[in-house]
Amino acid sequence: MGAKTSATGYASALALSARPLYPSPMRILALDVGDRYIGVALSDPTGLIASPLPVLERTGGKRDYERVLAVVKAQEAARIIIGMPITMSGEEGEQAQATNAFVAALKERTALPVETLDERLTTVEAERRMREAGASSRRMRQRTDSQAAAVLLQGYLDAQRLRRAREDAGDPS
Repeated sequence: MGAKTSATGYASALALSARPLYPSPMRILALDVGDRYIGVALSDPTGLIASPLPVLERTGGKRDYERVLAVVKAQEAARIIIGMPITMSGEEGEQAQATNAFVAALKERTALPVETLDERLTTVEAERRMREAGASSRRMRQRTDSQAAAVLLQGYLDAQRLRRAREDAGDPS
């Protein structure tokens, strides 16, 4: 069964897509956890836009979790999304195992919801966007992790908005 296309239907779809993702303002923090750095991105309160924040340099141990939770508190985030480095063949390798350990330890330290998402190709997309914006190689190295977290978070926000629009329209898919 196809959807009707009309000017009114299009305007309604635009209005749905511009509505906040959550009924009350809620910021979401995304992390791209690596061996040396943690890329960080934050949504705006309406859940429409993801923006990169400064990268956190990993120091190891509980200090990494403390720094992440300090950002969560300072930014008033209500949810944490963490990129899961799945291989192109769909398997979890060494880095995914390390990320799972990070996720488990973070969940022990916060009552906030912590979710993981497949982060395949987020770094490639982040680098492409920075190249198109004219970023130097040095600047790209400094910002890739947080840009990748922003790509991950924007995908999450867009998917949640689409899911909600379908539910509002009575489409269960």
